[in-house]
Formats: sequence, C-alpha cells, structure tokens
Amino acid sequence: MAEERRFRSACGAPITLRRRQHSASCRELAVRGPRLQLRSLSAATSAVWLAAYGLFALSENSMVLSAAIFITLIGLIIYLHFVKIDQESLLVIGSLGIQVTSSYASGKESTIFIEMGQVKDVVINEAIHMQKVIYYLCILLQDPEDPQGISEVVPLFQSSKPRLDCLIEVYKSCQEILEQRKTAPQSN
Repeated sequence: MAEERRFRSACGAPITLRRRQHSASCRELAVRGPRLQLRSLSAATSAVWLAAYGLFALSENSMVLSAAIFITLIGLIIYLHFVKIDQESLLVIGSLGIQVTSSYASGKESTIFIEMGQVKDVVINEAIHMQKVIYYLCILLQDPEDPQGISEVVPLFQSSKPRLDCLIEVYKSCQEILEQRKTAPQSN
C-alpha cells in the first residue's frame, strides 16, 4: 500500500512524500524533490553560449566557442551525476536496520545501511541557518563503549530539506517501528 502527500521544502519548493508499508515492521519513506526543469537548463546553457559568442565576436578566436560548449557539457554532467538529487528514501526494517538512499538525476544511487543494533533513536533536530530555524531528521547512533551515549548523528533528507510537517510524518513512521522493536521479546 503506497500513499503520496505533497509538502514544501524549507525553501518553499514543492516536494512529495511517498509512504509505502511493506509489512508491519518494514516501511519505505521517499521524499522526491522537484524535477530538473528543461526551461531553466536551457536558459542557463543559452546564457553561457551567448556570452561565449559575444567573446568570440570580440576576439575572433574559435577556441572561445569550443571551450564554452565543452565547459557547459562537463558542468552539466557533473551537476546531474554528483549534485542534483531527485529522491531521498529511507527504508526502515525493524529487525534488520535502516537503509538511506539518494537517487541522483543521472540515475546514480548512493546507499548507506545502518544496523538496527547501532540505532539509538530517530529524532527531529533544529538548527539556525541564515537567520531561520530549520528542522531536520536525524538518526542517533549508539556509542559502542557507552550504551547511554551517542557516537554519531546521521542527518537525513539533506538535499530535499522538508519542512516540519513532512518531517513529523516520517518521524512518526520511524518511531512506530522503533517502538515495535523495543517492545518485542529479545531472543538470546
């Protein structure tokens, strides 16, 4: 069963939260940001190429045009493959762990997996950024040497930056599964 809801990011861009429940202890939560707009891409490319043509007209050096085309294409490839993230997802499996995946516009995916034994909690944290309070979801990892301590904080949804209302939805889903794990009988 999949459910989609529309929200806004911290900067006001439209985002979509898709919740999919695979079982009682397994949920997938995916935040999809706005797709790459062909209009803005065309405008940026045209601006660079017009500036290069202006320099070519002044200098009469064809290397200026070749360099502009080459730099634009390389820049676009780098942007699509390393910068523009289309979707960030969180797969929470109560008995196994949490998988965090970032899907880039080029199709590349980056995935990290955190074993459930390392997870102390999932919390909503706040930070001050550019004279604004922003909220973000993060996973607190348990310190192996001190069971009450925290060894690391893993922030989630860093590219899409959902607002608090969206983060609360994700937080509640994560907490339901974490509570099931805490109340389930432990086998030795």
